[in-house]
Amino acid sequence: MRPAEKPEISLEERLRLNDVGSFDWDLEDGALSLDDNCLAVVDLTRAEFGGTVASLGSRIVPAEAVRITSAVNAAVESGSDAYGIYFHTRMRDGTMRLSHASGRVLRNGDGRAVRVVGLLRAAVHEPTELAGLDHEGDRRSRVALMVQGTTEALSRAVTVDDVVAVLSGAGGLDRFAADGLVLGLVEGEDLKLIALVGQSMQALDELKLQNIDDSVPLADAVVHRRPLFVERLPEIAHRFTRLRPYIDEHRLDSAAFLPLVAQDRAIGGLALFYRGRKEFTDSDRNLCVGLSGIVAQSLQRAILFDEERDLAKSLQSTMLPKDIPQVPDTEVAVRYHAAWGGRAVGGDFYDVVVLPRGRIGLVVGDVQGHDTHAAAIMGQLRIALRAFAGEGHPPSTVLSRASRFLAELDTERFATCTYAQFDPATGIVRAVRAGHLPPLVRHVDGRVGIPRLPGGLPLGLATEFALEDFPETRLDLVPGETLVLCTDGLVEEPGLDLDAGMGALSTALSSGPEHAEDIADHLSRSLWETWGSGDDIALLVLRRVPDPGTPKAPRIHRYVHQADPEGLADARQALREHLTAWGLGEVADDVEVAAGELLVNALVHTEGGAILTLEVLPETPRHVRLWVKDRSSARPHRRSPGETATSGRGLMLVEALASRWGVEPRGEGKAVWCDFEAPDG
Repeated sequence: MRPAEKPEISLEERLRLNDVGSFDWDLEDGALSLDDNCLAVVDLTRAEFGGTVASLGSRIVPAEAVRITSAVNAAVESGSDAYGIYFHTRMRDGTMRLSHASGRVLRNGDGRAVRVVGLLRAAVHEPTELAGLDHEGDRRSRVALMVQGTTEALSRAVTVDDVVAVLSGAGGLDRFAADGLVLGLVEGEDLKLIALVGQSMQALDELKLQNIDDSVPLADAVVHRRPLFVERLPEIAHRFTRLRPYIDEHRLDSAAFLPLVAQDRAIGGLALFYRGRKEFTDSDRNLCVGLSGIVAQSLQRAILFDEERDLAKSLQSTMLPKDIPQVPDTEVAVRYHAAWGGRAVGGDFYDVVVLPRGRIGLVVGDVQGHDTHAAAIMGQLRIALRAFAGEGHPPSTVLSRASRFLAELDTERFATCTYAQFDPATGIVRAVRAGHLPPLVRHVDGRVGIPRLPGGLPLGLATEFALEDFPETRLDLVPGETLVLCTDGLVEEPGLDLDAGMGALSTALSSGPEHAEDIADHLSRSLWETWGSGDDIALLVLRRVPDPGTPKAPRIHRYVHQADPEGLADARQALREHLTAWGLGEVADDVEVAAGELLVNALVHTEGGAILTLEVLPETPRHVRLWVKDRSSARPHRRSPGETATSGRGLMLVEALASRWGVEPRGEGKAVWCDFEAPDG
């Protein structure tokens, strides 16, 4: 005979037979998922379970909820990946049963805990000693856990918003073993409710700002500076008539109204609401008073910090320019971001100064330090720089005078700075830097370059060491190119190399949007906000608005760098692509050859790069005009080389291919142009 086949038992059934279920808890939105086995362990039906931790309140008593939350918080805050805890659950018939939960903490790429998955099982056959739940010291340990958890959470709260986040965030109610929480602050003669936590507590929102009187119990506790414990809330409805509708509607049974007193002054009030609780023992009352004292001390510290930071912000705002001047054919965007920690004040600054002859001065700097003293020195230095620049001095003179000014302030602080003069008409930038980061330039094709900008010592130190020489570097911005100046808070992070930071900035700038305001926002989001910088930053973005001409007379500009070996080939390719797009591909070969000859002549025989412009002239017959501008004022001459000569035929080729050509003086240099007759149609 064949042996009888053994029945197959599924994994879910095997877990059920051993009273084991699984759970999945989303720490970000608070959603809790329990499988059917887990619901059976806590003696709940699917209809009774609301999908949140709070919906387990009928099975897990507040004291046990505090222990569980403390275990989870300890695992999350310590960086641990797992935890385990024994606790009691109240069954449907009122009996208590020992259970055990073990969970695995899941974290995102930044290391932040976002989810807990685990198992819940009945532990009725395991001795109490193994569970560590000797009832003799249970109440004492519960009190210690509540006080310890609240103290640890509030110890990291710096601002009033941080305190509110601790009380209203995940596990906030569990720290007080309460079903609802209301926090109010004294503002003049009013009590302003700033936190409403728990189901139905939002209904109290209309009491958000009320006079401090005895019309509501929380205000009464604040006025008389003594706690009020109400074991039967409906019985006091006749006294506090304004609270009566909320008591009746939301079935609140008891409450503790606690004044928040710090340094012998009532700064606010804390109300804790309960359902199903009928009494407050002496230990409960002492615990509530102790917790309110912890909250009061944290709030007072946070209020003082907020007041000091508001003062520092006000000082910072007065030190930075309120308005940025409008510049023709140019977009300018500035940003200042305070450090996320500390007093939100520092020595970073920016400025845009109107100069003679239509030019503007661009300043970005950083005074050593992150305090109000650094901000005060920054304000004086910025005004001095503005004055020296406004007098029309060359950039090197502006920085040397600023260095002397800082040295004469009799302060130990120094400052780094980049200063540039920009001419909107020509696109010429003359830049100097004093121990500061170099600027970045995004070209029309999206490439980002970091110009070689020889720098001097930081301001102040340069004067002390008698080295007030700040070499000037000329840059040429063609329409469509963007110049970025910033302080080191945007690229320097602990553990990150400066070159890596500059590379990240280059990548973000290359992939960023077009307009200056959008670029400033993009860089802030991509770098400073993402890294959570502990340093303040100043950011200045200048974009020379492109001049595309008109649909009938389009125009493009490109800058070809002298040190870029691929620049010439890229420029010729761009010419062909645009001519083809304009329907003028028949002249692309001639234009490419002429452009190559003129560019090579400019790059070889002059200093610096060359600006290439291609445009369609709005005349009949149509002509395509090519411009090559360089920094030399020497006019090119057509030569007649011998048969064996290896050079000198460039202008001969241009003359042969173009219908006409010529040379025009342009500022400090010249522009060679040549026209090509476009085909009909």
